[in-house]
Amino acid sequence: MSPRSPADCTDMSHVRDEIDRIDRALVDLIAERFGYVDRAWQLKKNPSEATVPWRIQQVIDKVKARADERHLPPELAEALWRQMIGWFIQYEEEQLRQSGNCNDADKSK
Repeated sequence: MSPRSPADCTDMSHVRDEIDRIDRALVDLIAERFGYVDRAWQLKKNPSEATVPWRIQQVIDKVKARADERHLPPELAEALWRQMIGWFIQYEEEQLRQSGNCNDADKSK
Protein backbone atom coordinates (compact mmCIF):
# COMPACT_ATOMS: atom_id res chain seq x y z
CA MET A 1 0.00 0.00 0.00
CA SER A 2 1.39 3.42 -0.89
CA PRO A 3 1.53 6.15 1.73
CA ARG A 4 -1.42 8.51 2.07
CA SER A 5 -0.98 12.22 2.60
CA PRO A 6 -2.64 13.57 5.75
CA ALA A 7 -5.32 15.19 3.59
CA ASP A 8 -6.10 11.83 1.95
CA CYS A 9 -6.87 10.15 5.29
CA THR A 10 -10.64 9.92 5.44
CA ASP A 11 -10.91 8.27 8.85
CA MET A 12 -8.88 7.55 11.97
CA SER A 13 -7.85 4.08 10.80
CA HIS A 14 -6.07 5.71 7.85
CA VAL A 15 -4.36 8.20 10.17
CA ARG A 16 -3.29 5.40 12.52
CA ASP A 17 -2.00 3.26 9.66
CA GLU A 18 0.17 6.13 8.44
CA ILE A 19 1.46 6.90 11.93
CA ASP A 20 2.35 3.21 12.37
CA ARG A 21 4.16 3.24 9.01
CA ILE A 22 6.14 6.32 10.00
CA ASP A 23 6.95 4.85 13.43
CA ARG A 24 8.41 1.74 11.76
CA ALA A 25 10.57 3.95 9.54
CA LEU A 26 11.70 6.06 12.52
CA VAL A 27 12.72 2.96 14.47
CA ASP A 28 14.68 1.72 11.45
CA LEU A 29 16.51 5.06 11.18
CA ILE A 30 17.23 5.21 14.91
CA ALA A 31 18.58 1.65 14.73
CA GLU A 32 20.86 2.73 11.89
CA ARG A 33 22.02 5.76 13.90
CA PHE A 34 22.62 3.49 16.90
CA GLY A 35 25.03 1.42 14.81
CA TYR A 36 27.24 4.49 14.39
CA VAL A 37 26.97 5.39 18.07
CA ASP A 38 27.94 1.83 18.92
CA ARG A 39 31.01 2.18 16.71
CA ALA A 40 31.86 5.62 18.10
CA TRP A 41 32.40 4.38 21.66
CA GLN A 42 34.76 1.72 20.32
CA LEU A 43 36.94 4.46 18.82
CA LYS A 44 37.09 6.46 22.05
CA LYS A 45 39.50 5.91 24.94
CA ASN A 46 37.56 6.88 28.07
CA PRO A 47 34.07 7.82 29.27
CA SER A 48 34.87 11.54 29.30
CA GLU A 49 35.04 11.41 25.50
CA ALA A 50 31.37 10.44 25.28
CA THR A 51 30.26 14.04 25.83
CA VAL A 52 31.48 16.47 23.19
CA PRO A 53 29.61 19.76 23.78
CA TRP A 54 30.53 21.43 20.48
CA ARG A 55 29.37 18.36 18.54
CA ILE A 56 26.11 18.15 20.48
CA GLN A 57 25.39 21.79 19.66
CA GLN A 58 26.33 21.25 16.01
CA VAL A 59 23.86 18.34 15.75
CA ILE A 60 21.12 20.32 17.51
CA ASP A 61 21.64 23.33 15.24
CA LYS A 62 21.40 21.16 12.11
CA VAL A 63 18.31 19.35 13.36
CA LYS A 64 16.56 22.60 14.27
CA ALA A 65 17.35 24.08 10.86
CA ARG A 66 16.01 20.98 9.10
CA ALA A 67 12.90 21.02 11.27
CA ASP A 68 12.28 24.65 10.39
CA GLU A 69 12.67 23.86 6.67
CA ARG A 70 10.06 21.10 7.05
CA HIS A 71 7.65 23.34 9.02
CA LEU A 72 8.14 21.30 12.18
CA PRO A 73 8.53 23.23 15.43
CA PRO A 74 12.31 23.40 15.98
CA GLU A 75 11.71 23.14 19.73
CA LEU A 76 10.11 19.72 19.22
CA ALA A 77 13.04 18.47 17.18
CA GLU A 78 15.51 19.85 19.73
CA ALA A 79 13.72 18.17 22.63
CA LEU A 80 13.61 14.81 20.85
CA TRP A 81 17.26 14.98 19.82
CA ARG A 82 18.50 16.09 23.23
CA GLN A 83 16.70 13.11 24.79
CA MET A 84 18.17 10.72 22.22
CA ILE A 85 21.66 12.21 22.48
CA GLY A 86 21.50 12.01 26.28
CA TRP A 87 20.64 8.32 26.10
CA PHE A 88 23.43 7.66 23.60
CA ILE A 89 25.95 9.50 25.79
CA GLN A 90 24.99 7.35 28.78
CA TYR A 91 25.28 4.24 26.61
CA GLU A 92 28.75 5.25 25.38
CA GLU A 93 29.95 6.06 28.90
CA GLU A 94 28.77 2.70 30.20
CA GLN A 95 30.32 0.80 27.30
CA LEU A 96 33.61 2.63 27.79
CA ARG A 97 33.62 1.87 31.53
CA GLN A 98 32.88 -1.81 30.89
CA SER A 99 35.53 -2.08 28.17
CA GLY A 100 38.34 -1.00 30.46
CA ASN A 101 38.59 2.46 28.89
CA CYS A 102 40.63 1.48 25.86
CA ASN A 103 39.93 1.29 22.14
CA ASP A 104 40.80 -1.44 19.61
CA ALA A 105 44.11 0.22 18.72
CA ASP A 106 45.16 0.19 22.38
CA LYS A 107 44.18 -3.47 22.78
CA SER A 108 46.56 -4.51 19.98
CA LYS A 109 49.62 -3.00 21.75
